[in-house]
Amino acid sequence: MPTYRRRTRIAAPIEDVWAFHSTVDGLLELTPGWMNMRIEAVEGPDGERDPEVLTAGSRIRMSIRPFGVIPRQRWVSRIVEREPDGETSPTGSAYFVDDMVDGPFRTWEHTHAFHADGEETVLEDTVEYRLPLGALGDAAGPFAKLGFEGMFRDRHRRTADRFDAA
Repeated sequence: MPTYRRRTRIAAPIEDVWAFHSTVDGLLELTPGWMNMRIEAVEGPDGERDPEVLTAGSRIRMSIRPFGVIPRQRWVSRIVEREPDGETSPTGSAYFVDDMVDGPFRTWEHTHAFHADGEETVLEDTVEYRLPLGALGDAAGPFAKLGFEGMFRDRHRRTADRFDAA
């Protein structure tokens, strides 16, 4: 399965970077405008609407329309694992994993990892994915990384800028 990975050092403590990435507001702030993303519903693991923190079991129903030129694509993401879970602040490292329950990929699993390094944080995104269209999608899979690069470079830049401004 193709894998995309990006790592960036953020000039902020892990607890601050973790808290920012643990909310829908963080997701909205990190998503490039050209993705034209809409959050349609957020549900916590117990059915609570619009939880403050995205814990394991939370679901996000959204849609995207990259560059405004292709039809709007529906996407349902689920937080399948989170450590530490709840609102607990991490110490040395933390991560959460979301997968695509419904959407444009055959498979999408995104691990967001955070590692403390003194007063800084190393942020690492890893995405394992499979494109649609069977064997044709599998053949094109490694080339999809080119498309991911711009989006994740922008997400990491936005994270760094947010904490540089603070």
